[in-house]
Amino acid sequence: MMDKIPPILQIGQVLISSDILTEEFCCDLSVCRGACCVEGEAGAPVTIDEIAQLEDSLDAVWSELSASAQAVIDRQGVAYTDPDGDLVTSIEGGKDCVFTCYDDLQTDEGIIADCCLCAVEKACRSGRVQFVKPISCALYPIREKTFSDGTVGLNYHRWAICQCGRDKGRQLHLPLYRFLKEPLTRRFGEEWYAELCAVAETLKVECKEK
Repeated sequence: MMDKIPPILQIGQVLISSDILTEEFCCDLSVCRGACCVEGEAGAPVTIDEIAQLEDSLDAVWSELSASAQAVIDRQGVAYTDPDGDLVTSIEGGKDCVFTCYDDLQTDEGIIADCCLCAVEKACRSGRVQFVKPISCALYPIREKTFSDGTVGLNYHRWAICQCGRDKGRQLHLPLYRFLKEPLTRRFGEEWYAELCAVAETLKVECKEK
């Protein structure tokens, strides 16, 4: 199927890697336990507005952060500029996002013990703050890049620690763009997401006819 689909598609001012429409994915926290929040060498990309929202959320989540994470925030704030010049969330221990916390997570499939969670998202879901989490976190494994002309590019990032997500997505036959419906809609709007779905369905039909 992939060899019959253009590698890059465009919807509005957004360029989309076609594997976002064709690959299947579904996070499997029972296996990875939120490893993407504590692996890697830099924090999650954030905007100036998101930094302000993270700062506004600090009082609600402070007690759930580790002492070392609190020390990092006291020293450099909730975000910093990485070597590439991008604003990213602060990290501690060279990898862990300062907003990580650990708790048992209730899912439809049962309780996942000692799962790595986002303290801000946890506070939002319990009604203590309004901000969910940075859009870059919500969109992962899609990564976003904004070009100088304002065009936005979306790429599917494959990370070894997310193999369980690829396995579960295939078991469920769940396309990546469907799995990420909520954050894609939050980022680009309902009309844009509806057009994305229409393009995906059209491509599926065209590939079957060839």
